[in-house]
Amino acid sequence: MFREMRRKNQLLSMEDTIAVMERGTNGILAVSGDDDYPYAVPMSYIYTNNKIYFHCAKSGHKLDGIKKNAKVSFCVVDQDQNVPEKYTTYFRSAIAFGQARILEDPAEIREAITAIALKYSPDYAEGIPAEINSSLAALCIVEISIDHLTGKEAIELVRARQK
Repeated sequence: MFREMRRKNQLLSMEDTIAVMERGTNGILAVSGDDDYPYAVPMSYIYTNNKIYFHCAKSGHKLDGIKKNAKVSFCVVDQDQNVPEKYTTYFRSAIAFGQARILEDPAEIREAITAIALKYSPDYAEGIPAEINSSLAALCIVEISIDHLTGKEAIELVRARQK
């Protein structure tokens, strides 16, 4: 169902791909947008247990796209080093394909937003419950259950690893 990577020698192991997802601080969510134009938007997120979670407002372009078609993709760029003298870029990235679901259960919502807050503000954990309580009513959490996850890196990074 999902395409195989053409340049298999640049394929990251699943362990390395998951590490990219865990290290990332933002990713690009792509949904089916208005008039069937793709809509891609950067998002803060957390990756855990083969799922991606992000928060957003309760209405907007991305949610309209998810309601129209729950199939989405999410891309995280882990490294992007321009090397002008070699006319290339040393990159490492991961792409997830999955099904998006808007969470409705208050316990699931609280658990997901707490995990997101801990990822981005670990030194301020004591203030997280109050912050969540003050914004919970306006908050939407989306979960992406991953159907396919793949990672790729520049051939130069592959060669450097093999030395």
